[in-house]
Amino acid sequence: MQRALLYALPLLAVFSGVAQAGLPTYELTIRDGHFEPATLEVPARQRFKIVVINAGSGPTEFESTPLRVEKVLSPGVTSFVVIHPLKPGRYPFFDEFHLDLPEGEIIAK
Repeated sequence: MQRALLYALPLLAVFSGVAQAGLPTYELTIRDGHFEPATLEVPARQRFKIVVINAGSGPTEFESTPLRVEKVLSPGVTSFVVIHPLKPGRYPFFDEFHLDLPEGEIIAK
């Protein structure tokens, strides 16, 4: 049983990568608490991926309470989050390391 699991794990990684590869993808750069772009427009009712890039000089955190997602990145790091299908509306996000700066938002249409 354990041997079969060891052989299955690499296949699961490949298939999950394939499933995510087809997702609509949006890029968000965070530079010392400032979001570029500050607003992401996405289609409603469809999963999507946000590639988050920390182009700043310190740590950053992409966080959204309504989306229940947070991702901490060190300087120079790129990562991603996959967002579940959203109802039409506005979904704010922020950088917890820079709460004094304006939030960004996702607009699902």
